[in-house]
Amino acid sequence: MSHEEIGLCIHGHFYQPPREDPWIEAIEPQESAAPFSDWNERIHYECYLPNTKARVLDDKGNILDIVNNFAKISFDFGPTLMSWIEQKHPETYRLILDADRISCREHRGHGNAMAQVYNHMIMPLASRRDKATQVQWGREEFRRRFGRDSESIWLPETACNEETLEVLVEAGIRYIILEPHQAEAVRPLDKKEWQDVSQGQIDPKQPYRIFLKDNPQKSIDVFFYDGPVSRAIGFEDILFDAKKFMHRLEEAKQKGRPAPQLIHVATDGETYGHHRPFGDRVLAYLVNIEAPKKNFRFINYGEFLELNPPQFAVRLKEGADKEGTSWSCPHGVKRWKEHCGCRGNGPTEWRQHWRKPLRGALDWLRDELAKIYEQRAGVYLKDVWAARNDYIRILLDRSEENAAAFFKDHAKRELAREERISCLKLLEIQRHAMLMYTSCGWFFTELSGIETVQVIAYAARALQLAEELAGEPLEENFLARLSEAKSNIAEFKDGRVIYEKWIRPRMTSLHHAAGFYAITSILDDYFEGKEKISLYCFKIHVIHQRKESFGGLTLNFGRIKIVSGITLEAHDLIFIALHIGVYDFRCSVKAFENEEELERLEKEFFDELHALHIVELLRKMDIIFGPRYYALKDLPLREKAKIISILTREVIEKISNALENLYDENRRMNEIYRSINLPIPEQIRYAAEHTLERRLKMSIMELAGAGFNPKKAAAFYRLIDQAKSFGVRLPEKELADFLSREFEKRTRRLHSDFHPEVVTECMNIQKTARKMKIDFGKRNSQEHLFFLIQQWMRDPEKLPEGLRQASHPFLQLLADLQINAEAFKKFIQSGFSGAVHEPSRDF
Repeated sequence: MSHEEIGLCIHGHFYQPPREDPWIEAIEPQESAAPFSDWNERIHYECYLPNTKARVLDDKGNILDIVNNFAKISFDFGPTLMSWIEQKHPETYRLILDADRISCREHRGHGNAMAQVYNHMIMPLASRRDKATQVQWGREEFRRRFGRDSESIWLPETACNEETLEVLVEAGIRYIILEPHQAEAVRPLDKKEWQDVSQGQIDPKQPYRIFLKDNPQKSIDVFFYDGPVSRAIGFEDILFDAKKFMHRLEEAKQKGRPAPQLIHVATDGETYGHHRPFGDRVLAYLVNIEAPKKNFRFINYGEFLELNPPQFAVRLKEGADKEGTSWSCPHGVKRWKEHCGCRGNGPTEWRQHWRKPLRGALDWLRDELAKIYEQRAGVYLKDVWAARNDYIRILLDRSEENAAAFFKDHAKRELAREERISCLKLLEIQRHAMLMYTSCGWFFTELSGIETVQVIAYAARALQLAEELAGEPLEENFLARLSEAKSNIAEFKDGRVIYEKWIRPRMTSLHHAAGFYAITSILDDYFEGKEKISLYCFKIHVIHQRKESFGGLTLNFGRIKIVSGITLEAHDLIFIALHIGVYDFRCSVKAFENEEELERLEKEFFDELHALHIVELLRKMDIIFGPRYYALKDLPLREKAKIISILTREVIEKISNALENLYDENRRMNEIYRSINLPIPEQIRYAAEHTLERRLKMSIMELAGAGFNPKKAAAFYRLIDQAKSFGVRLPEKELADFLSREFEKRTRRLHSDFHPEVVTECMNIQKTARKMKIDFGKRNSQEHLFFLIQQWMRDPEKLPEGLRQASHPFLQLLADLQINAEAFKKFIQSGFSGAVHEPSRDF
């Protein structure tokens, strides 16, 4: 950095709590996240994705540039969140990793990304053993993804105490980020006198050094972010305007202070797009336009620390009861252990006294599970806690080959398959015993909130595995403690009721998962006849299956091998599932014994089906398979919804046809009612609404097949006129989504293989949308064409011949998409003299 430059670092803490169901390792639909399936999907769309492709807009709202914000800002991502992004949105994942690689090149080898402890556990409240594992897992997960060691690690809620510092120093962490009020006093490194800064007045423009109390030869460095500006970003209105944002950053400079000084802020990363809509665009304009104009230089913490080592020591506050401090609780870390007054949304009379017994129940369970783990795993493993620290290897690669390599390193001897499975179950107990401490479980107002129910579910999964392995009935003791946690909502009463009502019914075993398959595979084409199937975290090999329908009944019988992708436990099972009428299912599962039994049971059951002896068939299922059975209610929510949709398809089609007939038979009635200025009867209006919506959707699909040619659009426009005459609102969302998909198909084709007729089709789609007064999403299409013209400006030989005319319709298409094409127009007019010679940023 030059003496004239001011260092600027904007840090985003990107995190969502793990939301996966502990039994199927998948996120179930969350109604509160509508119109998205769950909160991860919603926040990805609003924040993570747009920050990888953020728009820099001109004063007319046109796109000047599309940039990856992560290449400019400092950031950390929750490990469990990154696992989800890698699986569900690989392009977003790739761009986040690419941004860190770019930043390493620009900042003397220091990357913008930093690690985060594994599952957002409040570190001061964790056992020392859990602290060490959280840091180890967070660092190893980071190394695997980003291909380098992290110099720092984000502490959830910046919660910190002396033991946390000791663990970080032992792990080789170079620096951390804290909030100003966590500092108590500072002194120059070469002096002994301390200066009080306990009211948040510490100078945040430089790094500090913390010396361990019990071992002052060891230390860790710390940055204290600018508290007032960070709060303004999160809770005021400066993120609505890049100039206002920049002005607030300029105010943070210390005039007359010799360089270097670092202006740095830290907020939830989700602020940029999710909490503050289009915050990603404001951030992009700030970092690419405003900050460079004001002589700010973007720098990350690692590079600044290399250039400017600490000149001052700092001492941290011990916090209430010497338990540590955090940014989000002025009472230390009480927010995650008792009723302290810190709360989320909800009626003001609600109290959080449930926090203390919840933590007490989990602490008791953690200690009991640790005893089981030490006793059982100690039979097989050299060092059970070293093995747990290294278990992150398996979490990142659950293949049997990787598990074998893990046990080669940690087992006392070569283990049999069943012994390996037992060890994996024990390690899974420990994983869930840490997931149950995810901070969001205590952050909010009510015991029955989805975040708190989730941490109790992790505890339930650990209990289930412990009972399988050790046979110890821990659940009743746990629930007795959990019952002391009282809900603010009378209906839910306490933690025990919530557990029994919402969590116990979700518990799943391999037999249960086999029931998932048996019921769903009754329906034709559910699995498209595959022999090897992945169903959530289970792998299924269909060895034999027979399915027949007779007299309103369908019988599904077969043999499968099912393997847990988590513990590698495998069962060879026989299943039988009966579909009665429309919505009733009954399924039973038992262990496979031999081929003779399989053949005998198959014959007996199908004989009963053909004889229509349904009572005898059900009685025999209970005798042979046992009284435990599975029904539609036992399936995961996503599968229940899918099956009900399939089962009701025929009925819905009949209703639709009846409504269409009603509409066609009574269209004349509409004219009569209109002629005498009477409102159309509600029943007729409903039939018209349903019919016209359906026909509009079918008609627009036909129009798409014709390239949205206006000459072929007459029938479609007639339907629109009919809808208006009945006062029927168009199905705007469905039509807009369809147009967006069709538009995106064509812009993607232009990007890969430019054809003028595709430009015409794009223009036609826009005319159709304008005719309906519908606006449709163009985010992906904007990116296709923006990067296409960037590609042409880098390599003019790829520019299509016809485009060398400044009046080409393609230029109008760019304008319609709000892409600032002035540079591209000048490039064409100048005979390509303005070719861009920079690395490709084609996303």
